[in-house]
Formats: sequence, C-alpha cells, structure tokens
Amino acid sequence: MIMRKRQIEYLSLKRVTEMHAEELQQAVKQVVASGWYLQGEAVKRFESDYAQFVGKKHCVSCANGLDALTLMLRAYIEIGVLKEGDEVIVPANTYIATILSVTTNNLKPILVEPRLDTLQIDDALIEKVITKRTRALLIVHLYGRQAYTEHIGEICRRHGLLLFEDCAQGHGLAVHGEAQAHSFYPGKNLGALGDAGAVTTDDDRIADIIRTLGNYGSSRKYVFPYIGRNSRMDEVQAAVLSVKLKYLEEENESRRQTARYYYDNIRSEKVLLPYKDLTDNVFHVFPVLCEERDRLQEYLSGEGIQTVIHYPIPPHKQACYRAWNQWSFPITEQIHREELSLPCNQTLTADEAATIVEAVNRFQ
Repeated sequence: MIMRKRQIEYLSLKRVTEMHAEELQQAVKQVVASGWYLQGEAVKRFESDYAQFVGKKHCVSCANGLDALTLMLRAYIEIGVLKEGDEVIVPANTYIATILSVTTNNLKPILVEPRLDTLQIDDALIEKVITKRTRALLIVHLYGRQAYTEHIGEICRRHGLLLFEDCAQGHGLAVHGEAQAHSFYPGKNLGALGDAGAVTTDDDRIADIIRTLGNYGSSRKYVFPYIGRNSRMDEVQAAVLSVKLKYLEEENESRRQTARYYYDNIRSEKVLLPYKDLTDNVFHVFPVLCEERDRLQEYLSGEGIQTVIHYPIPPHKQACYRAWNQWSFPITEQIHREELSLPCNQTLTADEAATIVEAVNRFQ
C-alpha cells in the first residue's frame, strides 16, 4: 500500500472560516433577514470599529483594495494638492495594485529599490530621487512588515511630501501617514468572504470626498459634484469583517509564533531568512530567499507542502508597463527571482510547522 504524503496548504480559507463559523453564519443571517444590503448599519458599525482599531478618525469603506488606493490618491487631486503629472515615490518591489493606483490617476510613479535585509523601500535612497515635481511618498507594508521609518518621516517633513500607506498586507501595524489604503481580500490577515477595502484618515474633507467618489460621485441623491465610480462595501462583507476584527490581534500573534519557530529552527544554508525580527510585523507572508527558488518550490511540493511566490515578475518588467521593461532594479529583480513564501497563518498547527521546517532543512 502506497502512503500519500501529508498535504499542507499554503492557506486554507475553509479552515480560516471554520474558526469562527457559527458567529459568521449568524452575522450573515442577520444581514439577510434585515432586508438591507448596502449602505446600512453593518457597514457603519465596521467603519467605526476599524477606524478605532487603526487609530484614525475616519474609515471609509469601498469595494476593494485597489479602489481604496485609487480613491485615496484621487481625493487629493480633487482638492488640488496633487495634480496630473506629479511624482509619487513608490517601492520598486510591490504588488501591481500599488503602481496601478498611481498611473490610473495620471500621476508618475518613481520607483525606489528595497533593502535586501528588510525587503522594504530603502529610505537611504529616497532623497536621491526627489525633484521639484515630487509631491508624495507611498510606502507599502509588504509581507506584513512595517515599512515606515523615522527617517522616512523626516524626509516627508523636510520636503513637504504627503505620506500615504498601502496597508493591504499590514492589518494591525501602526500607521503614520495622511491616509491609508486597506484591502480585505479573503486571503488577508483580516479577510472578507469576497472583495472589500477601505481608506482610513483623520482628514474630514478627504473622508467625505472619498465616500462621495465611491458613490458614483454623488454627495446627495442625484447630485454629482465629482466623476465617481460605484465602489461600496456590501453589508454582508461588513458584518463578516466585524466578527473577524475581534480576533485579529490574537491571530496576528499566532502568525508571529509560527514565524518565531521558523527563525529558530530553519538551518538550511540554501535558504535566506530576511529580517529575523518579530517586531513591527504581522507576517501576512513569511518570505524566504533561495537562489534555486523554483527547485525549492518543486521539492516542497513533492513533500506535500504548498508554497506561493510573491511575486514572480516585478512591476517594471510587466507587459502592461512595457515602456519600463528596460529599466534595471537589481535588488528588486533578485527578490522577485528568489522569493518563496512558506505557509504562515492562524490555522497552521505546530505539527505542520515542524513538518515544513524539517523539509526545508533537508533541501540540498
């Protein structure tokens, strides 16, 4: 009889949902029974709770994380602080949504390399790319690690730059900028049962404009001061997120415990563990670097361990930005060539983590 290897999924959304199944089912049932499915009490409640959790005055919900980023920047265009053609500094290694939000608003992204030891934007390089057209810096808490540094804050103050944050992977991290964009895609630390997003800010005017832009540009019924879009969180997603928000800090700590175990026990000389640091990190992703990344992934798959690459192609090498394809960002390209994400989530058991470590350490 052939024994099949134990299969460890990278992330089982079914297992995540089962952790709070009864509460989630009750929350959804209440929304269904209410007969009110958009712009109701569930959305208001989540917006209030999440604003308090983040430590901001306002949370404006929207349809998804990309809309959150796009509407955040668009609001500052509407008040005249940003204008088309202005430069926005962004990390060269990020998910494409960060870049899309900039170019969609006809702003110019200025890509800056990360540090190899942190995988976050290198704050020592930022001032070198600032010009008279630079108006903002959009940092990304990639992989769940805090991207903000005191030096970044000083640079923004000294040069009068707006500081925006892409918090799509950083639920639970401290925030520092004028506004933050959040994604609640199902696989996030705080994930809905579909697409959902939000912008947080202390600025009353910006919050009002973002809410208006996401409601077709309508400030009140049939009155449209802006060319807007339909970007609203529905009541079901809001109710689900309100349940899961109660457990976010506990589940982030579970991710840290898994990360600590990885740091303490992975010994393979072929696998590099960036930023061996548990502070300011919610471990949305546990990235490792390996020069033989594809072989490592194939080997782990053979051991029954599913992994994911975040991300195989950097933004400046994508066909949608073909005008940038000849640009060279060596550190970014190395990360995208070598990065592999190990399972690290609130459902992972100690036995599963041990199996993963043993397999990685056997890799030759």
